[in-house]
Amino acid sequence: MPNMPTRRDLLRTASLAMFGSLMAEAHLPAQAAPRVPHTPTPGPGPVAVRSPVKPARLKAGDTVGLVIPSSAQWDPVAVDVLLESLTVLGLKGQLGTHVFDRRGYLGGRDEDRAADLNAMFADPAVNAIHCIRGGWGAARLLPLLDWAAIAKSPKILIGYSDITALLLSLYAKTGLVTFHGPMGSSSWNSFNVEWMKRVLWNGEAASFANLKETNDTLVPVKNRTRTITGGKARGRLLGGNLTVFTTIIGSGYLPDFRDAILFLEDVEEEPYSLDRMMTQLKLAGILGEVKGVVWGTCDKCVPSAGFGSLTIPDVLADHVRPLGVPAFSGAMIGHIERQFTLPLGIQVEIDADAGTITMLESAVA
Repeated sequence: MPNMPTRRDLLRTASLAMFGSLMAEAHLPAQAAPRVPHTPTPGPGPVAVRSPVKPARLKAGDTVGLVIPSSAQWDPVAVDVLLESLTVLGLKGQLGTHVFDRRGYLGGRDEDRAADLNAMFADPAVNAIHCIRGGWGAARLLPLLDWAAIAKSPKILIGYSDITALLLSLYAKTGLVTFHGPMGSSSWNSFNVEWMKRVLWNGEAASFANLKETNDTLVPVKNRTRTITGGKARGRLLGGNLTVFTTIIGSGYLPDFRDAILFLEDVEEEPYSLDRMMTQLKLAGILGEVKGVVWGTCDKCVPSAGFGSLTIPDVLADHVRPLGVPAFSGAMIGHIERQFTLPLGIQVEIDADAGTITMLESAVA
């Protein structure tokens, strides 16, 4: 089986394809008819949300809709494991019609992937929606989603990475609390299952603190947090994957970040790329609006320039520390085997000295 393409590979492929298309159009013969651009119908304007819309909590016997909003699912065994894991938890899995479709690196046509997501929200027999994997492509669905129908049928939606586009837009458009947590094809280890149960089943106002293991070392080495700026702050928790987040700035699908607690993560991005994206958040006015920042993990974010490069701590020092708001790095958020299930749109308090995120209310009804 060929290696699964990474999100960075997919973004690079999409950019090259777009460039090639533009170059081809620039060299059309004089007699060729001009190409009429397709203008998608935008969703409704942002909803003025006074309070978050909390989906119903999960319970034994519930049905979880399984969808592929982004890249194709290459390994059917991962879907088998997902369905069996849901059964062990006392849940039922319902596959979207187009789960095994493929169009290049995408999990089928945009219209079909969007239709699966719309159908899961519209189906009264489906209680929650779990995204099987990320990659790239969820942002392409935003103009195709039935926002009015989604607002009438609030449900748990969980995923991370490329699913950031859905997590943020669903909250922005409908007020729905969404969940940044493991994919359906992620590891169903005890840590991930425990946090999903605590947040999605039990409805706890949980406090997220990194798991610290000593193993054979004198002090914990893995999962360490580090204070950027000390102190505590409260606000609505919003964020996700930095790369995907920046791709939808200016689109009308982002929520208001005033007084928010911003959390970020990424994977396989060099420090110069993270620096560029953090600069974009700054120039867009987003960084200056938040009351606190949590940096999760950035797996395989190694500079190719060696000692000639800024480091991730340098980038955070340049962009986060000057904000003067409580901030810390190293939270168990991102492309790692064990990760928290974080609710977007819920009031939380962060303690940047202790490296914790504490929910101030339940995220489910």
